[in-house]
This record gives sequence, C-alpha cells and structure tokens, in this order.
Amino acid sequence: MATPVASSTSKPGATIVIASLMLFSMFFGAGNLIFPPMVGVSAGTNFWPAVLGFLAAGVLLPVLAIVAVAISGRSVRDLSSNGGALFGLVFSVMAYLAIGAFYALPRTGAVSMETAITPLLGWEGTMANGIFNIIFFLIALVLAWSPNTIIDTLGKFLTPALVALLIVLITLAAFSNGRDPQTPTEDYSSSPMVTGLFEGYNTMDAIAGLAFSIVIVGSLRSKGFKTKKSLVNGTITAALVAGALLAAIYLGLAWVGQTIPNGQSYESGAPLLADAANLTMGTIGQAVFSAIVILACMTTAVGLITSTSAFFEMLVPKVKYHVWACLFTALSILFAFQGLDTVLSIAVPFITFLYPPAISLIALTLIQPVVKKSVVFYWTYRLALWVSVLWSALSVIAAQGWGADALDPLLSLAPGQSVDLGWIVPTAIAAVIGLVVDIATKAGEKNAAANPPAEESAEADTLAEA
Repeated sequence: MATPVASSTSKPGATIVIASLMLFSMFFGAGNLIFPPMVGVSAGTNFWPAVLGFLAAGVLLPVLAIVAVAISGRSVRDLSSNGGALFGLVFSVMAYLAIGAFYALPRTGAVSMETAITPLLGWEGTMANGIFNIIFFLIALVLAWSPNTIIDTLGKFLTPALVALLIVLITLAAFSNGRDPQTPTEDYSSSPMVTGLFEGYNTMDAIAGLAFSIVIVGSLRSKGFKTKKSLVNGTITAALVAGALLAAIYLGLAWVGQTIPNGQSYESGAPLLADAANLTMGTIGQAVFSAIVILACMTTAVGLITSTSAFFEMLVPKVKYHVWACLFTALSILFAFQGLDTVLSIAVPFITFLYPPAISLIALTLIQPVVKKSVVFYWTYRLALWVSVLWSALSVIAAQGWGADALDPLLSLAPGQSVDLGWIVPTAIAAVIGLVVDIATKAGEKNAAANPPAEESAEADTLAEA
C-alpha cells in the first residue's frame, strides 16, 4: 500500500496534546467508567486512601506500560522476547487477541448495548442486539480504516466530546447533590488503600498499555516525530498527560458515587451513574449517560481495531492491515452478539492468566535502564517471566476447579494468593536468582552483543504506513 507523506511537526505541543486525548479515549472504556463510582461508594469515609490505591494500579500501571515500550525503543513483540523467542511470540499474540477480538473489543459493543441502548430506547432481544452490534462495529471499522489519521479522529473530535460530557455529568452531580459518605464496607474498612489497589489492578489496563504503544508511536511518527529521541519523549509525555486526565476523571466519578443516596444498594456503577444523571438533568440525563457510554466504547473500539490489526500485519506481512481490520471486526460482531455474560465467561480466565507476566515484563523493563551499567538482564528476564507464567497458569487452572485439591495447598504457600497476587513473591525470587546468574556469567552483555536491537519499531512502521 502507498505510504503517505508525514506532515511536519510545526506544532509539536499541540500534537502531543491531541495524542494525549487520543490515548485517554482508548483507555477509557465503559468498564473504566463504572469502576470508580463503586470505589467511592464502598470506601465511604475512607475515600482518599481507597481512591489513591485505585489510581496507583488503574492509572500508573497502564502509563508505565507505555513508558516501558517507549524507553526500550522496541516493539511489544521484541520487548516480550526478552523472555525468549517462544515467550515473545506467544505472549504478544495472546495479549493482542485478549485486548482485541477475544475480549475487550466485543465487550465494547456488548456493554454499549446493555448499558446505553437498552435502558434508553428499550431495545432488547437477539435481533436488536445483532443489528446494534453490526452498526456499532462497522462505524468503528470506518473510523479505524486510515490508522495514521486516528490521532485526528479521536484526539480532535470524539475525545473532546466524551470529556465534555463527563465534565458536565461530574460537575452537576458533585454540586447538585451533597456528598454523604457512608460507613465503609468490610474490605474498605480494614484496608482501604489495598482494596482500592486491587480494584485498579482488576481493570487490567496494563495489557492495553503495552498494546496501545504501537498506536501512539505510529501516530506521532505520521505527524513528523521522526527521530528516536522525539518519539520517546513525545510518547512518554502523551502517556503522562493521558494518565493525569484519567486520574482526574476517575477521582470525579468516585466523588459522584458518594453523592447518591443509599449508594451501597447499587450492585454496579452503571445504574448508579444513570441515576446520578437523572437526578441532576432529569429526562435528558439518561441520554447524556448513554452518549458517554457509547463514546467511551467507540473510542476504545477504534483504538483496539487499529492496534491489533497493525500488530498482526507486522506478524504476517502478506495479510494487509485492512484485511485484519475486517476480520477482527467480524469476530467482534460474532462474540458481542452472544452478549456480555458470554464474553466475560470466556475471556476472564484468559486475561487473568496474562496479567502477571505483563506486569513482570513492565517492571523489569523499567528497572533495566537503572542498572544497565552494572548488569544487562538475560536470565533475570527469563526466569522471572517464566515463573510468573507458570504460577499464573496454575492459579487459573485451580480457579476453574481442575486439580484444585492438589494445587491449592501449594499455591497458598505464597503470600497474597487469596487475592490473586501470589505470583509476586515467586517471580521476585526468580528475578533475584536470574540477576545473580547474570552478574556471574555476563550472559546479558554477550546476548546484547550478538543480537543488537533494531533502532525502530516494526509495528509502528506498519501503522504509519497503513
């Protein structure tokens, strides 16, 4: 396909602001909309420690994922190949499928239908669900068709509309209804910051952060950010600005949760926010809330189609970007047609398995530049990543009830296993062992000399040329 001529960066500051808005919108799906209000409601008088914990995991981790890819100057596949060629291929493919057609992408359509369309218009049933998802994903496909213009599509148009509606909802709800924090629920009473941390962890946006890096780098390159230094600095700045905006919106939504009477009677944040909109704006409130949900889901869907299609074109160059985009759109319609519960039942174990190695990879990538003058990681990466994979796999298998009698006693030896964090200590021990081996053998230095990294990301090149 023809390669467009990139525009010059005459206004780099404005470009980064637009890129930041684009990145914010790709992260801010419907799930990110409904989690924070429930944190605010459940935390009650322990609001601030709970929210700070949520922001640490729900904002900081995704931002660090993008920073990790940016400072490495490599693609997600190359980055994950630090765990070995097999790990690099399998992890990157599974990550893109998880945030693409197998979970996050069909979820955008399913959530839009069940949270926005059915309450507003009363449409429900198999036919209505199918028609809506076909329309929804075809619009997303059209918006993602020219990936090097996604920065304008999302950053200049859709995201400002989304942010404006969110500000209206948060401002009216926060000032129209008095804040009335209730007694914290049991978990938030004893350890509010840790519980908030777990809620942010459960957004599992770190995987999306790794995947979205391809979009932000490719978009900046198409706008004239050509040198490695300008790309790295621009990507990190955009990630930090997007993270700050995410944090502000999350804080506002959590605050709104504390303004709703009897808030702890709600089972999720969707009906809570819908009622907040109705209380503050009357009959137009449901329309505003539905518009927020649809915009949040649409911007995320566009980002997911773009990033997954660019990655798989890089992986299989003979199959072009637009073919992959059509394929993932069709698969998303098929999965979303089954409904939200079906999507979640299939995907949750898949996502749960991927998250520990994703966080381990991010952490080690950020640590490596700090100690690079003393040691280059080789076995540190490999032992830590494979232990995180093994522990995560065993935990998911046990959670499904397969061999739980034999596995649970072993897994429970690790601190934090009861809250799905048992992988941390074994992974840290493996990393320390690998570090000792690397210092003793200089394996990392030898590997780096034999396999110098490419200067540019093949994935970002694919995106910029699509």
